[in-house]
Amino acid sequence: MRRTRILGVFAVAALLVTNIPVSAEQPHNPVKVNELVKKDAIRLIDIAGRQRMLSQRIAKDYLYLGKHIATDKARKELKASLEEFRANLAKLEEMINDPEIKNLLAFVKLSYNELLDTIKKPFDINNAQLVLDLSESMLEGSQYIVDSLKKKANVKESKIVATAGKERMLSQRIAKYYLAYQAGIKDKNTVDQMRAAVKEFSEKLKTLMNNPDNTATINQKLAQVDKLWKIVYKFYLNIEKGGLPFIVYTTTNDITQKMDEITKLYIKRYK
Repeated sequence: MRRTRILGVFAVAALLVTNIPVSAEQPHNPVKVNELVKKDAIRLIDIAGRQRMLSQRIAKDYLYLGKHIATDKARKELKASLEEFRANLAKLEEMINDPEIKNLLAFVKLSYNELLDTIKKPFDINNAQLVLDLSESMLEGSQYIVDSLKKKANVKESKIVATAGKERMLSQRIAKYYLAYQAGIKDKNTVDQMRAAVKEFSEKLKTLMNNPDNTATINQKLAQVDKLWKIVYKFYLNIEKGGLPFIVYTTTNDITQKMDEITKLYIKRYK
C-alpha cells in the first residue's frame, strides 16, 4: 500500500464515528471542545501530541526488530507504545464530542488497526514500507487533532506546550527514517524526511530555549538536551553512511525522555 490507498481510508473514515471502550474510571459524559476548561484542553493537547511521537516510535521499533538490532529493547518498547497509543485513543474519544475531531480519531484508529495487523506479518521491505506509510497517516491525523484542539479550545498558552511536545515526535522520527534507510528503503524521500526532522528539531529547540517564561528547571533541562544535541545531530545527518544504529536508538530515546519531562513542566506552568 502506498499513499493513495491510505488517503482512500481517510475518505471512508471521515464518514465514521467510532465507539472505543474506556475504563470505568474515565468520565462518561464527553463535552464539546469549546466547553473544556483551560487545564483540560491543555491535557488533551498533550495526549494528542504524544500520539504523534508514539506513531513514529512504533514504526521505528518495528524496523529495529526487523533488522535484529537492539531487539530486546525494541520489542519491549514496541509493546508499551502500542498499548499506550490505544489507551490514548480511548481517552480522547471519551473526552471529546466534537464531530470533526471524532472523525479524525476514527481515521487514526483505522490506520492504527491496519498497522497492528501489518507488524504481525513477517518482516520484508514491502511490509516495512507499509508500516512507514501508516505511521505517517497516524502522525498526520494526530497533528490535525492537536491543531483542531488548539483552535477550538482557544488556548493560546498551549503553543509552547505543543512545541515542546512535538520535539518528542521529531526525535523518534529521526530514528525511524535513519533505520528505514538502513533497512533498504533508500529513496530520496527517506533522506529528505530525515534531514527535515533534524532541521525542525534544531529550530524548535532554539525557540524553547528563548522562551522568556521558562523556569530555572526548564532552562536547565533544555541545556542538557542542547548539549547532547550538539554532539549527536551530525550522526543523524550522515544517514547514507549509516553504521550507528545503537547510538541513534539510545540518543534519540534519551532526547525523547528529556523532552517529555520538559513538556510536562510546561503543562504545569500553563495550568
